[in-house]
Parts: sequence; structure tokens; C-alpha cells
Amino acid sequence: MDSKQKKLIIVLSITAGVLLLLNVILFALTRSGEKKPEEITLVYWGFWEEAEVMHPLLEKYEAENPGVKIFYSKQTSKNYESRTYTRLEQGVTDTEPVPDILMIHNTWLPKFQQYLTSLPSSIIDRNTYSQEFYPTALDDFTGRDGGIYAIPLQIDGLMIIYNKSLLSKEGYAEPPQDWDSFLEAAKRLTKYDSTGRIAQAGLAIGTSKNITHATDILTYFMLQNGAELINRERDEVNLTSQRAISALDVYTSYAKEEFPTWGTYLPSDLTFFQNGNLAMMFGTTWQALNILEEMDELSFGLAPLPILPSNKHLYYPIYWGNAVSKASKNQIEAWKFLQFLSEPEQLRRLYQNSAKTRTFGQPYSRTSMNEELLLNEYTQPLGLMAPYMKSWQVGDLEFVQEVLTRSITSITEGNKDLESVFRTAQNEINERLAVTNK
Repeated sequence: MDSKQKKLIIVLSITAGVLLLLNVILFALTRSGEKKPEEITLVYWGFWEEAEVMHPLLEKYEAENPGVKIFYSKQTSKNYESRTYTRLEQGVTDTEPVPDILMIHNTWLPKFQQYLTSLPSSIIDRNTYSQEFYPTALDDFTGRDGGIYAIPLQIDGLMIIYNKSLLSKEGYAEPPQDWDSFLEAAKRLTKYDSTGRIAQAGLAIGTSKNITHATDILTYFMLQNGAELINRERDEVNLTSQRAISALDVYTSYAKEEFPTWGTYLPSDLTFFQNGNLAMMFGTTWQALNILEEMDELSFGLAPLPILPSNKHLYYPIYWGNAVSKASKNQIEAWKFLQFLSEPEQLRRLYQNSAKTRTFGQPYSRTSMNEELLLNEYTQPLGLMAPYMKSWQVGDLEFVQEVLTRSITSITEGNKDLESVFRTAQNEINERLAVTNK
């Protein structure tokens, strides 16, 4: 190769290098001029689960959706309803930060709907929602406009928590499943001291102040009795129908009869149960978890609610849904995230994560996972009851429960007239709902 050829090769190499360098510089300048996509931030107010239970799921979603960041905050149960509502209300008129995602009770929607956004059909349409979740979820989270406003990640409700040892002594392996036999067992399990006071209670029922779910049990009685408790607009209750009054009479009678199974002078149902002096009580899986944590040596079981004389399969749900705030700037992404959380794979992982720190996780909310509930002794009652659960969209639950608690007390302790008590309660509640459920 002569000197001219060598020079030509050197020149061509230098030229190619310069062109490559120019292309790199041009590409870098072009990229620097591009507008980077903004990071989407979602603030999630949880209620039950600790951060360490949720974080693996949040990290998975963030990895699959670059640019999305989710901040989870577990809220305290104290005054949660009023605190959350006030924050949503403030978010309309000032710059007070509002969570993108929050949890609402299955009875709260009429009160909260004005501050929430509905689930887009492009994410989950109504037909799919009705097939994937239990009927009560569709009823509880459908708003006045027909939109769906929450996705449940769990299902729970009233069931019977029973002391296996006390039942066994009277020849029962588990609580009877028809109401008459159930009450007969409650009476057999009730023991009195020499003064005629209850030393061992068969069933916590009939009062209000010392029964955790007194108003839920009463509502369940009214619904079982066929009472139409609230109008279509969800702003007016009817407690003065004969069916509602009859249910109140039946409920309070168990503490007023000559040989009652429960009394106003007793401690709380949970305390009496944990002390081994209460055979059966109404409760939820979360109460069962509390008992397991505090009294792991107590042998107890869970059973479905007994069927009332109407012979209708109707049970009472107490659970939570995840909703998206109307003030959120990333509503679609928030709903996509909730849809992701509600998928069977994520629900199982959520259950597994939570079961690391307690006996069992949140019972699955999807109908397709019902068989998995039936395989666990603690969630089996929910698997049997969930398809037949029915609640009411009362809205301001905290206030309504306060009024109903006073109503029960005035019957059991004040011997007031049933109809007049419920008429007063009805007027108080409707006056409140006219403001909160508009």
C-alpha cells in the first residue's frame, strides 16, 4: 500500500469518526429538548393493612408501570369516617391535600358520593363487576346515578363466634343452624348465680351498650323481617313499619324476658367471651383475629348466622371498598391500580403477606375465589354467606348507629314504647340524612 492510499484511509476514518460524533451530539441535543413524562403520584389511604403488607404489591405495580409512584398510609380507626369526610370536603374549597385513593365502609356511599369519581367502564364494566364481585358489592357501591364507586378487596360480615368448650359441655359440636334450635341452645348454655344474675351467658343479644355489633344485629333482624328501611334516593329511612317495629321487639325481648340470655349489667360481649363466660356472640373475622391475638389458648370457632323462621338465606355484610377521590388529578391511573389490586393473583398475595403477621388474611372479595374461602376454617362461614348478603346504604352510619343504640337502651332500660321510640329515631335520622346524603 503506497503513501497516498494510506493517507486516503486515514482521512476516511477521521471523517467517519467525526460524522459519528456529530450524530451522537445531535441525538443528545434532540433528547435534551424532549419533554420528560411527568411522574404520576398516588396517595393511598388504607385502613386495615400495615405498610409492610402492602409494599410488595405497590412495588410490583410501580415496576410494571414506570413513572407511577404510590404512597400508602395506614389510617387509624379512631374517627376515620369524620376525618376522611372532612378532608374530602376541604379539598373542594382549598388546597388541603386529598388522598387519591381511600377506603369507605359498605354503607357510606350516599354520604361520600359527591366527593368520589365513578369507576370507568373501560377499566371494569358493570357486567364484569356484577360477575366478579358478590351481589352486595354491586348494591352497596352503586350510586344514585348508576355509577359504581368502589372496588372491594375483601368481604366480611356478621357471623357467630362460639366457645367450643362451653358448647361441648352441653352436647353441641357447633351452633345449630336454624334460629329456634339456636335460641334453645343459647338458653341451655345460660347459667345463673344464686341471686338470679347471669354467671354464664348463652348469647350476647338484646341490649346495646355492651354488645359490639348491637345495631348491626338489629338491622339484620329488620332486613330478615322484610322491612324496607331506606328509600331509593337514600335520604329517608322508614323505621315505623310494622316489620321494623316487630324486629326491634324481638331483638330487645331476649334481654327482657324472665330468664334472659344476656343482661345490661354484664361487661362487653368481647370481654365476657374472652373470660370464658360467654358461649356465643355475633362478630366478624376481625374480632376473631383480636381474640386469637389476645387469647390464643381459648378454643373457639366461627359459624354462619342461623336461619331465621322466614327460612330466607339473608346475611349481613360489614366490609370495605376502595374508592377514588374526585379531587385526584390521576383518577384513571388510580382506578387502574385498584383494578390491579383486585385481581386474584394480587388478592392471594395480599392474603399471604398479611397471614405472615396474623392467623389469616383478608377474605377474598371475588366470587371466583369462593371455594378458597370454604377451605379455611376461619373464612368458611363467609364463603357460605357472602352470596346472600344484603345491607343498606344509610350514608351517615356513625350517626345512625348512635341513634339506634339510644333506641335499644330506652327499650331495655327505660321500658319505653316501641313505636314512639322508633318514630323519634326515624325523625332524627331523616333530619340528618337530608343534609349528609344530598
